Order: sequence, then structure tokens, then C-alpha cells
Amino acid sequence: MLLKTFGWSFAVTALGLVAAVFYGGWTGFGVVAILSILEISVSFDNAVVNAGILKKMNAFWQKIFLTVGVLIAVFGMRLVFPVAIVAISAKIGPIEAVRLALDDKDKYQQLVTDAHPSIAAFGGMFLLMIFLDFVFEDREIKWLGWLERPLARLGKFDMLSVCIALIVLLVSSMTFATHAHQHGGIHVDKAQTVLIAGVAGLITYLIVGGLSGYFENKLEEEEEREHEAEEEARRSGKEVPAVVMAGKAAFFMFLYLEVLDASFSFDGVIGAFAITNDIVLMALGLGIGAMYVRSLTVYLVRQGTLDDYVYLEHGAHYAIGSLAVILLVTIQYEIHEVITGLVGVVLIAWAFFSSVRRNRRLAAAEGKDTGPDEKAEVSSGV
Repeated sequence: MLLKTFGWSFAVTALGLVAAVFYGGWTGFGVVAILSILEISVSFDNAVVNAGILKKMNAFWQKIFLTVGVLIAVFGMRLVFPVAIVAISAKIGPIEAVRLALDDKDKYQQLVTDAHPSIAAFGGMFLLMIFLDFVFEDREIKWLGWLERPLARLGKFDMLSVCIALIVLLVSSMTFATHAHQHGGIHVDKAQTVLIAGVAGLITYLIVGGLSGYFENKLEEEEEREHEAEEEARRSGKEVPAVVMAGKAAFFMFLYLEVLDASFSFDGVIGAFAITNDIVLMALGLGIGAMYVRSLTVYLVRQGTLDDYVYLEHGAHYAIGSLAVILLVTIQYEIHEVITGLVGVVLIAWAFFSSVRRNRRLAAAEGKDTGPDEKAEVSSGV
């Protein structure tokens, strides 16, 4: 079962890491490995959501999502999108951006370095909004209860995350952006550039969130119709059929899943710029991660259960928050990519082991293995 589900992911991992060694030596190997872990971690909850929706779709649309969706995810968002970001920020054509990245790395590095303040501001604001919306939501399961409980109470104020993000952007433009790091070690005033790019990142987040909300509403409407049909069948004494979505409903869900995947891909791509500017290493690392996310989705659907490492989602979002701060700081200061990558890895590993300890405590308290539904009712309150 494991090999059948993750076989392609293992193969892509091996090929990707070998290619990384040939392309960038052992440093390239390390960067690709870190990017792969980052992508898997920040998209873990996306795989869980995908599995919950995908199991309601018929076999045809499941196959479409796991074939066409993979092509869009790996080659579209993880390969084309990083090139587009560099091309737009450096004001060059996409073909020219690819040519420079492959043939004239010094020039490409110069363009990326000079464009880094706008990339960092755009990505930092996008990631910061994701983190703030997560920590301000009142969740049943809390990892760091001492921090998450008061933040959840503050989250009752409307638009608080937007206000905080704008304040952070304003402060960053008045501090880091006034001495932005540029090629050759010089520092220039990029306050206006950072402000514009940061607002663009915020707007992009709101648009993506709006689209996701639209398709999510479509899902809720379809589930409500299914529930009404089941109740009618019960009242009439008929057998309640197992309902799977097809036609327009399944098409809407396919679009919804692609929007979700695009938004999580955006997180990974923007976060990757905090680790490396090399689009080849970026594509390899994020592509490997995307394959594992799809395989994990299939695994969850086929197993019929969700993974019970409940704090991984928290760890991933704290990693996103740390990347947002690091991106904004790198407008002025250089931070080694290994340090940046390790921050996220440490947070996610911490969340994983916290989940393991939680599961052991529950099993010990009850004297038996506990199902995921029962575990979800317990919070560690750390």
C-alpha cells in the first residue's frame, strides 16, 4: 500500500536529489531537501482538506484531480510561477528570465538581488496574512495554549489581521526599506517600492481568499442538498444512497481544490525565495514536495481516515510566520538560507513530536488506542 501510493514520489525524490547534486553540488542537495520538507509541511493541511473533499467525488473526477491536477501543481505553480515572479519584479520577459537563470547566473543573481525588496515585501505580507488569520482563529485544538488562547480572543475583532499586517508593512518601509540591500553591497531607499509591493501582496491574499471562499460556499450548498436528499429518503423509507459528486458539482470542487492548491503553492514559492533565488533548485525542491502532497492525499482517501498528528498544521503555520518575518528583515539584512530553512524544520519537528507525545498520553490515559475523532476533542493546553 505504501509503495503503491508513494512510489512515484520516491522516484521523483531520487531523481530530483541526484539532479540537485549534479547542478549545485552538495549545497544544492541540501537546499532541495530543505525546500521539499518545507513544501510538504506547509501543504500538509491542504492534503487533509483535499482528501476530505476528494472522497466525495466520483472516480472520474478523482482521476482528473490526481493527473491533470499534478501537472498544474508541479509544472505550473512550482516551475512557471517562480519564473513569473522574477520576470515581473525584475521587469524582464519570462523567456529572458529563464535564459539568464540557466546561462548567465551572475546577471540573474544581480537582477534578483536588486528586485529582492519588492519580492520580500510582496511575499512577506502574503505569508504574514496566512499566519495571522490562523492564529487569530479560535480553534478547538491548541498547541501553544498560553499564546493561542489570548490571540483567539483578540481575533474576534474584525479585520484585525489586515490592520496588523498594514502596520507591519508601514514599519518595514520606514526601517528596513530605507536601507535596502542591493547588488554590490550597497544600500538604497526602497520605501515606496516596498509599500507598493506589500500592498500588492495583501491584495493578492484577499483575492485568493475570496476565490477559495466562493468555491467553499459552493461545497457547503452541495452538502446541504445532499443532506436534504438523505433526510427525504429516510422519511420515505427508501435506502439512503452513498452520494458522490459528479457533473457541475464535481467540476466546482475540482476548481476549488485547484484554487486551494494554488494558494498553498504560493506559500511554498514565496517561502522558497527566503531560502534560495535559484529557480532550478526551487523547481526541484517544490516539485518533490508537491508529489508527496498528492500522494498523501491519495493515501488519506484510500485509508478512509485522517492523520492524527494534530499539531503539524500549527507548526507549519508558525513556520510560515517565521518566514514572513525573515523575508521582511532580508530587505535590509542578509540571512543565510540554511538558517532560514532550519527555522521552519525545527518548528515542524517540534510540532510533530508534540503530537506524538499527545497521542501517547491519550493512549496511556485510556489504556487503549484512541480513534482520531476522540483525540480531536482533547487539547494539550501547552
